[in-house]
Amino acid sequence: MKKKILVLLVAIIMGVSGIAFSKSETVYAANIVKGDTTANIRAVQTRLLNWGYYSGKVDGIWGRKTLAAVKLFQKKNGLVVDGIVGPATEAAMGLSLKSTSTSSVSNANLNLLARCVYAEARGEPYVGQVAVAAVVLNRVKSSSFPNTISGVIYQAGAFTCVSDGQINLTPNQTAYNAARDALNGYDPTGGCLYYYNPATATSKWIWSLKVTLRVGNHSFALGT
Repeated sequence: MKKKILVLLVAIIMGVSGIAFSKSETVYAANIVKGDTTANIRAVQTRLLNWGYYSGKVDGIWGRKTLAAVKLFQKKNGLVVDGIVGPATEAAMGLSLKSTSTSSVSNANLNLLARCVYAEARGEPYVGQVAVAAVVLNRVKSSSFPNTISGVIYQAGAFTCVSDGQINLTPNQTAYNAARDALNGYDPTGGCLYYYNPATATSKWIWSLKVTLRVGNHSFALGT
Protein backbone atom coordinates (compact mmCIF):
# COMPACT_ATOMS: atom_id res chain seq x y z
CA MET A 1 0.00 0.00 0.00
CA LYS A 2 2.81 2.41 0.93
CA LYS A 3 4.56 1.63 -2.34
CA LYS A 4 1.41 2.47 -4.34
CA ILE A 5 1.01 5.75 -2.48
CA LEU A 6 4.65 6.65 -3.17
CA VAL A 7 4.28 5.88 -6.88
CA LEU A 8 1.13 8.00 -6.99
CA LEU A 9 2.86 10.92 -5.29
CA VAL A 10 5.76 10.77 -7.74
CA ALA A 11 3.33 10.73 -10.66
CA ILE A 12 1.49 13.75 -9.27
CA ILE A 13 4.71 15.68 -8.70
CA MET A 14 5.90 14.95 -12.24
CA GLY A 15 2.56 16.02 -13.64
CA VAL A 16 2.51 19.28 -11.70
CA SER A 17 6.09 20.15 -12.57
CA GLY A 18 5.59 19.31 -16.23
CA ILE A 19 8.32 16.66 -16.15
CA ALA A 20 7.86 13.85 -18.67
CA PHE A 21 10.29 11.22 -19.80
CA SER A 22 10.33 9.22 -23.00
CA LYS A 23 12.51 6.29 -23.99
CA SER A 24 13.33 8.11 -27.22
CA GLU A 25 14.11 11.41 -25.54
CA THR A 26 17.48 12.78 -26.52
CA VAL A 27 19.80 13.66 -23.67
CA TYR A 28 22.79 15.95 -23.67
CA ALA A 29 25.32 16.77 -21.00
CA ALA A 30 28.63 17.43 -22.77
CA ASN A 31 28.97 13.69 -23.32
CA ILE A 32 32.09 13.77 -25.49
CA VAL A 33 34.90 15.95 -24.18
CA LYS A 34 36.22 16.67 -27.68
CA GLY A 35 32.77 17.76 -28.87
CA ASP A 36 29.38 16.14 -29.39
CA THR A 37 29.47 16.34 -33.18
CA THR A 38 27.46 13.91 -35.26
CA ALA A 39 30.69 12.32 -36.53
CA ASN A 40 32.05 11.75 -33.02
CA ILE A 41 28.78 10.29 -31.75
CA ARG A 42 28.59 7.98 -34.77
CA ALA A 43 32.14 6.78 -34.10
CA VAL A 44 31.29 5.99 -30.48
CA GLN A 45 28.03 4.27 -31.44
CA THR A 46 29.72 2.20 -34.16
CA ARG A 47 32.47 0.99 -31.84
CA LEU A 48 30.00 0.10 -29.08
CA LEU A 49 27.68 -1.60 -31.58
CA ASN A 50 30.52 -3.73 -32.93
CA TRP A 51 31.48 -4.76 -29.42
CA GLY A 52 27.93 -5.61 -28.36
CA TYR A 53 27.39 -2.77 -25.89
CA TYR A 54 24.96 -0.81 -28.08
CA SER A 55 21.89 -2.04 -29.94
CA GLY A 56 20.42 1.19 -31.30
CA LYS A 57 20.84 3.03 -34.59
CA VAL A 58 24.13 4.60 -35.61
CA ASP A 59 22.46 7.97 -36.16
CA GLY A 60 24.85 10.46 -34.59
CA ILE A 61 22.25 11.44 -31.98
CA TRP A 62 23.17 11.12 -28.32
CA GLY A 63 20.19 9.35 -26.76
CA ARG A 64 19.53 7.23 -23.70
CA LYS A 65 20.67 4.01 -25.40
CA THR A 66 24.01 5.57 -26.31
CA LEU A 67 24.47 6.92 -22.80
CA ALA A 68 23.62 3.53 -21.27
CA ALA A 69 26.02 1.75 -23.64
CA VAL A 70 28.89 4.09 -22.73
CA LYS A 71 28.24 3.54 -19.02
CA LEU A 72 28.12 -0.23 -19.50
CA PHE A 73 31.41 -0.12 -21.42
CA GLN A 74 32.98 1.96 -18.67
CA LYS A 75 31.75 -0.41 -15.97
CA LYS A 76 33.03 -3.51 -17.78
CA ASN A 77 36.42 -1.91 -18.36
CA GLY A 78 37.09 -0.50 -14.90
CA LEU A 79 36.59 3.11 -15.92
CA VAL A 80 34.75 5.89 -14.11
CA VAL A 81 31.08 5.29 -14.91
CA ASP A 82 29.95 8.81 -15.80
CA GLY A 83 28.71 8.35 -19.37
CA ILE A 84 31.26 10.88 -20.60
CA VAL A 85 33.69 9.97 -23.37
CA GLY A 86 36.78 11.63 -21.98
CA PRO A 87 40.43 10.78 -22.72
CA ALA A 88 40.42 7.51 -20.75
CA THR A 89 37.20 6.18 -22.27
CA GLU A 90 38.20 7.33 -25.74
CA ALA A 91 41.53 5.52 -25.43
CA ALA A 92 39.87 2.37 -24.09
CA MET A 93 37.58 2.38 -27.13
CA GLY A 94 40.60 2.72 -29.40
CA LEU A 95 39.18 5.88 -30.94
CA SER A 96 40.78 9.13 -32.06
CA LEU A 97 37.89 11.57 -32.06
CA LYS A 98 38.03 14.97 -33.73
CA SER A 99 38.16 18.06 -31.56
CA THR A 100 35.65 20.80 -32.25
CA SER A 101 36.11 24.44 -31.43
CA THR A 102 33.41 26.52 -29.82
CA SER A 103 33.82 29.00 -32.67
CA SER A 104 32.04 26.59 -35.05
CA VAL A 105 28.82 27.46 -33.26
CA SER A 106 29.14 30.75 -31.44
CA ASN A 107 27.81 31.07 -27.93
CA ALA A 108 25.72 33.99 -29.14
CA ASN A 109 23.92 31.82 -31.70
CA LEU A 110 23.42 29.00 -29.22
CA ASN A 111 22.07 31.36 -26.56
CA LEU A 112 19.70 33.10 -28.98
CA LEU A 113 18.38 29.84 -30.39
CA ALA A 114 17.88 28.45 -26.87
CA ARG A 115 15.99 31.61 -25.89
CA CYS A 116 13.73 31.19 -28.91
CA VAL A 117 13.10 27.53 -28.06
CA TYR A 118 12.33 28.36 -24.44
CA ALA A 119 10.04 31.25 -25.31
CA GLU A 120 8.19 29.42 -28.08
CA ALA A 121 8.07 25.83 -26.84
CA ARG A 122 8.79 25.43 -23.13
CA GLY A 123 6.55 22.74 -21.73
CA GLU A 124 6.38 20.97 -25.10
CA PRO A 125 7.82 17.44 -25.54
CA TYR A 126 11.59 17.50 -25.99
CA VAL A 127 11.41 16.48 -29.65
CA GLY A 128 8.98 19.36 -30.18
CA GLN A 129 11.50 21.80 -28.75
CA VAL A 130 14.20 20.45 -31.06
CA ALA A 131 11.73 20.79 -33.92
CA VAL A 132 11.22 24.50 -33.19
CA ALA A 133 14.98 25.03 -33.23
CA ALA A 134 15.21 23.04 -36.47
CA VAL A 135 12.63 25.28 -38.13
CA VAL A 136 14.79 28.31 -37.34
CA LEU A 137 17.85 26.61 -38.83
CA ASN A 138 15.90 25.42 -41.87
CA ARG A 139 14.92 29.03 -42.52
CA VAL A 140 18.56 30.09 -42.30
CA LYS A 141 19.33 27.59 -45.07
CA SER A 142 16.37 28.70 -47.20
CA SER A 143 16.76 31.48 -49.76
CA SER A 144 13.31 32.76 -48.74
CA PHE A 145 14.53 33.88 -45.30
CA PRO A 146 17.46 35.76 -43.76
CA ASN A 147 20.68 33.73 -43.71
CA THR A 148 21.52 34.11 -40.03
CA ILE A 149 19.90 32.83 -36.85
CA SER A 150 19.41 36.33 -35.50
CA GLY A 151 18.03 37.51 -38.85
CA VAL A 152 15.46 34.70 -38.91
CA ILE A 153 14.36 35.10 -35.30
CA TYR A 154 14.11 38.88 -35.42
CA GLN A 155 12.49 39.05 -38.85
CA ALA A 156 9.44 41.28 -38.48
CA GLY A 157 6.38 39.29 -37.41
CA ALA A 158 8.13 35.94 -37.65
CA PHE A 159 7.96 34.84 -34.01
CA THR A 160 5.42 35.74 -31.35
CA CYS A 161 8.07 35.57 -28.64
CA VAL A 162 9.86 38.56 -30.17
CA SER A 163 6.65 40.58 -30.35
CA ASP A 164 5.66 39.91 -26.74
CA GLY A 165 9.18 40.11 -25.29
CA GLN A 166 9.45 36.50 -24.14
CA ILE A 167 12.57 36.12 -26.28
CA ASN A 168 14.35 37.86 -23.40
CA LEU A 169 13.48 35.16 -20.84
CA THR A 170 16.33 33.05 -19.48
CA PRO A 171 16.22 29.58 -21.09
CA ASN A 172 16.51 26.39 -19.05
CA GLN A 173 18.92 23.53 -19.71
CA THR A 174 16.35 21.63 -21.78
CA ALA A 175 16.10 24.55 -24.20
CA TYR A 176 19.89 24.63 -24.51
CA ASN A 177 19.94 20.88 -25.11
CA ALA A 178 17.31 21.19 -27.84
CA ALA A 179 19.11 24.09 -29.51
CA ARG A 180 22.42 22.24 -29.46
CA ASP A 181 20.89 19.04 -30.83
CA ALA A 182 19.38 21.01 -33.72
CA LEU A 183 22.70 22.75 -34.37
CA ASN A 184 24.33 19.32 -34.44
CA GLY A 185 22.00 18.28 -37.26
CA TYR A 186 18.98 16.70 -35.54
CA ASP A 187 15.86 17.74 -37.48
CA PRO A 188 12.73 15.79 -36.52
CA THR A 189 10.67 17.97 -38.91
CA GLY A 190 12.33 16.77 -42.10
CA GLY A 191 12.97 20.29 -43.34
CA CYS A 192 9.87 22.18 -42.18
CA LEU A 193 9.92 25.98 -42.41
CA TYR A 194 6.79 26.73 -40.38
CA TYR A 195 5.03 25.70 -37.20
CA TYR A 196 1.96 26.94 -35.37
CA ASN A 197 -0.40 26.13 -32.54
CA PRO A 198 -3.80 25.20 -34.03
CA ALA A 199 -5.51 26.30 -30.81
CA THR A 200 -4.28 29.88 -31.09
CA ALA A 201 -3.36 30.48 -34.75
CA THR A 202 -5.46 33.18 -36.41
CA SER A 203 -3.71 33.46 -39.79
CA LYS A 204 -5.79 32.01 -42.62
CA TRP A 205 -2.62 31.54 -44.65
CA ILE A 206 -0.89 29.35 -42.08
CA TRP A 207 -3.90 27.02 -42.09
CA SER A 208 -3.45 26.53 -45.85
CA LEU A 209 -0.06 24.85 -45.37
CA LYS A 210 0.19 21.07 -45.48
CA VAL A 211 1.07 19.76 -42.03
CA THR A 212 3.65 16.97 -42.08
CA LEU A 213 4.31 16.61 -38.35
CA ARG A 214 2.45 17.20 -35.09
CA VAL A 215 4.27 17.28 -31.78
CA GLY A 216 2.54 18.38 -28.62
CA ASN A 217 0.61 21.60 -29.31
CA HIS A 218 2.48 22.45 -32.51
CA SER A 219 1.86 21.55 -36.12
CA PHE A 220 4.84 21.69 -38.51
CA ALA A 221 4.68 22.38 -42.25
CA LEU A 222 7.17 22.41 -45.09
CA GLY A 223 5.75 25.52 -46.73
CA THR A 224 4.16 26.37 -50.07
